[in-house]
Amino acid sequence: MPETGEQTEKRILILCVDRDGDLGTKAGIKTPLIGRKPNLDAAVALVLSDPEEPDANAMFEAVSLHDRLIKEKKPEEIFEVATICGSELGGVGADRKLVSELNSILEAFEADEVILVTDGYSDEAVLPLVESRVPVSSVRRIVVKHSESIEETAALFSRYMKLLVENPRYSRIALGIPGLLLLIWGILAYFGVVNYYAIAILLVLGVFMLIKGFGVDRSAKDFYKWVKEYSPPPIPVQIANYTTIAGVLCIVISAYSGYTNTLGRISSIPVDFGAWLGVLPALSGYFLKGAIDLIIVGIATILFGRGIRLYFEHDSRVLRNAGLVVSVAWSRWIFDGAADVLISPGLGYANLIYSIVVGILIAIASVLVILIIHRSAKGFFAISKEKVDEFGET
Repeated sequence: MPETGEQTEKRILILCVDRDGDLGTKAGIKTPLIGRKPNLDAAVALVLSDPEEPDANAMFEAVSLHDRLIKEKKPEEIFEVATICGSELGGVGADRKLVSELNSILEAFEADEVILVTDGYSDEAVLPLVESRVPVSSVRRIVVKHSESIEETAALFSRYMKLLVENPRYSRIALGIPGLLLLIWGILAYFGVVNYYAIAILLVLGVFMLIKGFGVDRSAKDFYKWVKEYSPPPIPVQIANYTTIAGVLCIVISAYSGYTNTLGRISSIPVDFGAWLGVLPALSGYFLKGAIDLIIVGIATILFGRGIRLYFEHDSRVLRNAGLVVSVAWSRWIFDGAADVLISPGLGYANLIYSIVVGILIAIASVLVILIIHRSAKGFFAISKEKVDEFGET
């Protein structure tokens, strides 16, 4: 800080804080404000827009305090008055806006200390934010004096009653629930069962607390908004989703089909662990026999729907998907041969080996066909370099 003789310059900022942003929302004035005239003009504009606004009184007090201190100042003291605003939303957003405006003022006027002027306890919450940047030597809190006459009390009471009636946020609770309870009381009185009124009150309050506690009303509102704004996906995607659901259902039902087929083959339920081990391979074979058809149909249905989507997207993976459908379809005979081996170990090996060998040949033939089709239909598929490498192309 600059020095003049033996005296050190002392810069003092008189800071008025409007945390709820009334200056911007009611008077349309942008902040931060620095200087006596901008603050006085803003205070006049705010009090003209809302004569009952306490932030205007706080700004007048800041200007008045600035004038008094100017008259009483010492030679080394320099005073300045400024106003910063938060946001009507409050919370973190308001505090961040206050900090940003305070930093702007401190860049224009490098204060050594701050005299904080507020209109209430909510604005004093910013005291730690100010103190973390510049020392606060004093806090001036302005409380607007009100008359205690019966007329003003009645006017204030009528204003809050109007707020309860006209504001849906408060009327749902202040009027809606009591109205529902009175309606229930009238219905019970009409049927002569008023003694159940206490139970009705508990039910209504319990349902209301559950709805509010678990956010059912918000979830229902969000669901209604989603249904109203829902846009169906493209037709290929719808087909893929439908076939996926159908395929999963087939796989789930296959478990029941295998169970019933196994159950029909059991003449008596084993009672010990050794007996279970003896019949377990045969039971597995019967289960596989009863379930394999629906399992293969379910998987093939899922792959078929996915293939349709890939085809319409001109994705080269549709070729591999088609080869996979063929392999899955032939695997039905492989699993059938495996089930025969489990049921009759000495009779089913030939069919199983034959199915495996044919399956390998079918897989090799599918790969060759896929490569040939892929090379002859390059213009159809919009493929990336990575997908070209997957097919062995360079």
